Amino acid sequence: MDTGPDMSPATDGDWLNLTDRQLLAQCEVHTYRASGPGGQKRNKTDSAVRLHHGPTRIIVTATESRSQHENKARALRRLRRSLALEVRRPVDLAAFRTPAWFEDLVGPQRRLAPSPKSPAYWHVAKLVMDVLDACRGSVADAARHLGLTTGNLVHFIQDDPKIWDQANRIRAAYDCKPLR
Repeated sequence: MDTGPDMSPATDGDWLNLTDRQLLAQCEVHTYRASGPGGQKRNKTDSAVRLHHGPTRIIVTATESRSQHENKARALRRLRRSLALEVRRPVDLAAFRTPAWFEDLVGPQRRLAPSPKSPAYWHVAKLVMDVLDACRGSVADAARHLGLTTGNLVHFIQDDPKIWDQANRIRAAYDCKPLR
């Protein structure tokens, strides 16, 4: 599975660059019986999946499907989302340059609009959150460092409720008003 712009395995905590197999190897995998709709099969098989990522202590679950395989894939996607949104990497703004893969995404029109289905999507979200954190919650400063307009950056953040919530958590940490 294509995991994003830089396909090299992580050695310094950049878990988004790991393959599914490598990421899963860092997790404790628990399967269990989930309650709820799904009929007799769901009540007799351990189809629900809980992943506990050891290095970050993040825990995600997936119980929607009667298939353990499908639930494991869902849990891995949720783990990537959580890693992108919750694990911060410090950014030195004085030396910061947008990565080449990011420049390829925004193109000459300087529009940030990756598809949520794109392998690069959570890489973009992580970069935006890291820069927003380095800018002490200032969306205008983060947009400037990313080479975007403030409106375009707000639109990207606004398109996903999880990204929106995390941006507001970062802003709250620096006593900024929440985005509306």
